[in-house]
Amino acid sequence: MRVLPVFGAGALQESPRVGHIHISVDDAPWHFVDASGETITLVGLPPCPHKVLIELADPTHRVLTREIVAFAIPEKAVSATDPRTAKP
Repeated sequence: MRVLPVFGAGALQESPRVGHIHISVDDAPWHFVDASGETITLVGLPPCPHKVLIELADPTHRVLTREIVAFAIPEKAVSATDPRTAKP
């Protein structure tokens, strides 16, 4: 399946098949859609464990398959010599 910004029932007849990706972060009740075909990049997540649900969907948003990616962002190391990170 090619990931392209093509939506609607008419696109179900495309060959090869086309679709897009739904992405949900940390069990959010909403998702965002990516149809760029580019690498998924998430920024601004706080240090802690996270999980990202990635769903491959057809042009009518019917989910065809899904995968969860779990990872943890570690706390930044605190340096006593760096005034930006030193604790009082």
